[in-house]
Order: sequence, then C-alpha cells, then structure tokens
Amino acid sequence: MLELAAATGEIDLKYLDESGFCLWSEPSYTDYFKGEQKRLEQSQRRGRRLSIIGFLQPLISFVYGLVIGGVNRKSYIQMMEQEADDAQRTGRIRVIVQDNGPIHRCSDVQQLWSQWEKQGLYVFFLPKYCSEMNPIELEWQHLKKDELAGKMFDDELDLAYAVIDGIQIRGARGNYNTQRIKFNGNRSD
Repeated sequence: MLELAAATGEIDLKYLDESGFCLWSEPSYTDYFKGEQKRLEQSQRRGRRLSIIGFLQPLISFVYGLVIGGVNRKSYIQMMEQEADDAQRTGRIRVIVQDNGPIHRCSDVQQLWSQWEKQGLYVFFLPKYCSEMNPIELEWQHLKKDELAGKMFDDELDLAYAVIDGIQIRGARGNYNTQRIKFNGNRSD
C-alpha cells in the first residue's frame, strides 16, 4: 500500500536503517590456483567501529550520516528532525519505514512523534525480525560486498572515505542522489 502511494507520487517513502563497518572487511570471492588460499594480512590495530545511518528513497536518493562508534538517539533524532522539516517545507507527506531498534522507540523519540506528524512525517515500524522487508538492507550488503570487500584500512578516516566513495559509486550506478549529513559535535546520549 505504501509502495503504491509512493509510486503514484502521493507520498515520499523512505527506508531507514543503521549499519556498521570495521577496518577489516570480508575477503571478496576470487579464483586461486588449486591448493592456494586467499590470505589477507591484518594489522594489529583493530580500530573503532564506523557506523552509518541512512534513508533510502529507492531510485531517488540516499541520505546518510557517519559516526565513530554506534549511532545514538541524538544522531537519529537529528536525522528525523531534518526529514520532518523537509516534509513541512515541501508540504508532502513523508513516511519513514524502519525496524524496532531501541533508539527508534526510546522515550525521547516517542515524545517527538506527534510533532513530526504535524509536520507531515510519519513513522511505520516493520514487524520484528523482518529486516528482509527493508530495501536499505540490500544497500548495506552491496556496499560491503561490492565496494569494500577484501579491503583493509589503516584508520577510521580511511575507512570513512572508502564508505563515502562507495556510496557515491552506488548512487551513480543506481542513478540516485546521495547526500551526507554531518552530525552535531555532541556525542553523549
């Protein structure tokens, strides 16, 4: 039903999710001579996790933000506030489809739902354990398996640049716009 309303232009439909990356990515598939095994030398430094939160509007746009560590409720709220402001500015109803993650349902967020709805932003929760119903999951998979597979990075900055480049490549291939959001400096929950 939501997809039909989006396809006919009645609403803006976006899919939200978070994912993470580390300095070592999975080896990609490749051919080797019989008896040889693909081997990647890993650095001693494990590094911190790079997390991403994104909104995918299929065939139209991909808006995302990167953080070192995990995505917290303040980063999530900042992204949702921007979506609510855009919905109000354009006068178009915007529906965000997302999972039931703790930051999506915390009390600070629940207090904002009615305000967001007044601005034209509505939240639709997927059933639990149904990540396959969220198309953004495929974006994460392709980003990791196609753009970053088999690569290792010296530090989090190199990893962040690779993720940004990978997203731009995927956007160009899929013919959709990409936009990176920079979060406010406050990282505390």
